[in-house]
Amino acid sequence: MTPPGLDEVVWQAWKAMELPEGYRAEIIEGTIEGTIEVWPTGRLSHARVVNRVHAALQRFLEGGEWAAYQVMDVICGRRGWTPDVLVAPEDLAADEDELGIDAAAVRLVVEVVSPGKANQDRDRIRKRREYARAGIPVYVLIDDYDGQGAVTLFTGPRPDKADWEDIHRVPYGTDVTVPEGPAKGFVIGEAITGPRRG
Repeated sequence: MTPPGLDEVVWQAWKAMELPEGYRAEIIEGTIEGTIEVWPTGRLSHARVVNRVHAALQRFLEGGEWAAYQVMDVICGRRGWTPDVLVAPEDLAADEDELGIDAAAVRLVVEVVSPGKANQDRDRIRKRREYARAGIPVYVLIDDYDGQGAVTLFTGPRPDKADWEDIHRVPYGTDVTVPEGPAKGFVIGEAITGPRRG
């Protein structure tokens, strides 16, 4: 009998994890392949922005076929991520293992960056590449730690390159409008981010 590969072992371990409330676990590309990352959920300032995005998206999508979800596992192959907010069908179907939602159903993900280099690298670099590989059409990054605060909108995923065709970054205080998908026309501005820092 051939032993399972590292990806399968990590996947099975991730599926079996039972974390205390207030923690997340993700399988994200990293410097060490075959790792599961565990960290506490964000601080109060992080939670406020996440809640503002979620509530505003819920209102924007109300009455349609799409909905905003918070802290739900997204599955792509043998990887799993937990975006702060995502947009997917209202009539949501689970992935084949019923652990979360298949990445193919997700139309938009939002990450709100937490303090610390590891957190910033995860959202700015590694998750950016993961979401592009998965072909998720829109990635919104709300980042208090980019200058005086910035929102970056990534569209046109290039799965083969793990990158994006269009990257639009604006400082806090400037409105950003989602250009496509079910959230087309949704505006991210000071009502969500707060004013420009500094």
